[in-house]
Formats: sequence, structure tokens, C-alpha cells
Amino acid sequence: MENIQEAKTHLSRLVERAHAGEEVIISKAGKPMAKLVPYIPPRPVRKGGFLQGQIWESDDCWEPDEELVELMTKAPLEPKEAQ
Repeated sequence: MENIQEAKTHLSRLVERAHAGEEVIISKAGKPMAKLVPYIPPRPVRKGGFLQGQIWESDDCWEPDEELVELMTKAPLEPKEAQ
């Protein structure tokens, strides 16, 4: 923890420490007052629709697959032991 006077004197050193990933606490009269942390640039806003026209679905893609339904509902939970 650094006091305010030391922080004023060594600000560039403290900024380098924060840039390296360290959290630097600055105190006044032994009481924490501020924290220097590394700057993380904000992520760009995600824009929907960028794959428009590149993805398609067949006409029957949402129709139930009877074979799959049977496997999921009637198949044993555990495989038979090898003989």
C-alpha cells in the first residue's frame, strides 16, 4: 500500500506496476483511498446479422427424427455388458 505522498512522487512507477497487472492501493493516513489497476479496453459492441445469407436450414430441419426419438426414449440407459 502506497501513501498519497509516495504516489505523487512515484506516479509513473506505480502506473507501470499497474500496467504489469498489479493492483496498487493508495492510502491516506493508513486508510485505503484509491486503487490503480491495469486498463482493459472495452470490447466492441457485438453486431447481429453478420452471417445473414450464409446459413440456411432445410425445410424439414425442425421435423422430429423418429430414429433419434426412439434411441433417446427406448434405448437402455447403460450399454449391455460385453460377453
